[in-house]
Amino acid sequence: MRIFPAVILAVSLLLAGCGGEETEDLSFEDYPTRVKAIKVLTTDAPITLSYSGQVIDRDEMKVQSKVSGSVTEKYVSGGQDVVEGQMLFKIDDRQYKSAVLQAEANLAKSKTALAKERVDLQRNEELWQSNAISEQSLVNQRAAVKSQESEVEANEALLQKAKDDLADTIIYAPMSGRLGIDDVPVGTLSTAGNTALATIGLVDPVFIQFAVSEQEYLRIAKENQEKNETGNPDPDFKISLTLADGSRYPYLGELAEYDRTMGNATGTLTIRALFRNPDGLLVPGMYARVEISGLEIPNAMLVPERALQQLLGETLVIVAQSDNTSAVRKITLGEKIGSYYVVKSGLKADDWVIVEGLTNLRDGMPLEVTQVTAKDMDFSFTPDEKIFDVEKNAMDN
Repeated sequence: MRIFPAVILAVSLLLAGCGGEETEDLSFEDYPTRVKAIKVLTTDAPITLSYSGQVIDRDEMKVQSKVSGSVTEKYVSGGQDVVEGQMLFKIDDRQYKSAVLQAEANLAKSKTALAKERVDLQRNEELWQSNAISEQSLVNQRAAVKSQESEVEANEALLQKAKDDLADTIIYAPMSGRLGIDDVPVGTLSTAGNTALATIGLVDPVFIQFAVSEQEYLRIAKENQEKNETGNPDPDFKISLTLADGSRYPYLGELAEYDRTMGNATGTLTIRALFRNPDGLLVPGMYARVEISGLEIPNAMLVPERALQQLLGETLVIVAQSDNTSAVRKITLGEKIGSYYVVKSGLKADDWVIVEGLTNLRDGMPLEVTQVTAKDMDFSFTPDEKIFDVEKNAMDN
């Protein structure tokens, strides 16, 4: 049974007042402080990397007309899913029809002229055979035929261009995807190669874009390389997605693209993961939490977050020594894993760190230690779900 310091002090004063023998002064620090301690955990620690990501179109393009003119027909509406080759808009084609007729007339005229020049050439060749004309006249006529043939070829090209321009008055979807709601109304004057009539992007699959630190990139890249080398169709390395309402997205993703350089200002690398989106649930611009699981830190030394204390920018823990006294240790931390932090330096595998009962950072204090387990304290490797709201709010701001 423990005797509390206040009781002892009262008894001492009473004895002194009654003329008893002189007693030694007692201090609160002479009595052990009750604490709970847990042994440093050393294990292959499962790590789940969590990032705030954003949905990005896999491919997006502006739909533009190849010819200028007013939009006279609109066959779709904003937000509609379209397939490659589907009619979207029509440009006023009257001037282009006229251009085709004019080109056809010019071609017919040049062909008639060519036929005449060829007849003249045949006649001149017969006359030259009978020495009725000079050789120079024959040469001149041959040149006239060549010139007219070139005229016919030029007019054929102009006719083909006029027909192409006429065909281009109908604008077709260049790819399958979903239209944005920025499509133009009927009557809009479209300038060739300049006016965006609509925006179209692929919605299945889509990219989730997020940024990782250099150290995390190296860990992810190595795991991805091992997955590719082994060819395992169901690797431990998985990428999952949690939506803003807290629901789990039903499809897993895969790494698709890495940026070519680290950001100088942020020290991070932008990565894109590819996710199926058959139901169109993921909309470009949405935020979601990306979780990369199946990674491990081999032989990691872990301490609970509750054991950590901060003082003057340093991270400290209090160790319960074998003689039941306290010792303050300065440590260096690594990744956070659920209730734990990885310890890079400052502790040994057989140390017991105090997780409850001692807040004064002092060496040599007497302790009454109760050894506890992770189960007793409800510690786990599961990440704190609150991190998602914090990250999303930071991106929104």
